[in-house]
Amino acid sequence: MERFSLEDLEKIVAARAGSDDASSYTASLAQKGVPHTAKKLGEEAIETVLAAVGEDDERMASEAADLLYHLLVLLNLRQVPLSAVMGELARRTAQTGLEEKAGRAAGGETAEDRD
Repeated sequence: MERFSLEDLEKIVAARAGSDDASSYTASLAQKGVPHTAKKLGEEAIETVLAAVGEDDERMASEAADLLYHLLVLLNLRQVPLSAVMGELARRTAQTGLEEKAGRAAGGETAEDRD
């Protein structure tokens, strides 16, 4: 089986988001815009969390796939390339997690910081 990457999915999403194919779910999301797609991403995040704590591995993988797909659609709509996200992750891995988190905390407390 050939290896499938997030970069491959990003290309597919970009092609479909720019199409006028009425049968394309991606095109439908793109036409509905950022607010709608962001809401769908939030729904998928919740479903992923629920699968993580109460479902089997197959369901978890399915929900994680939905989450990644919707994230890539949203990134496309906001014109943020996956390479920018990967660059940010690479930058963060150059330091320990606690150092990176402390650097973000300087900009304000997040919900994660309160946990």
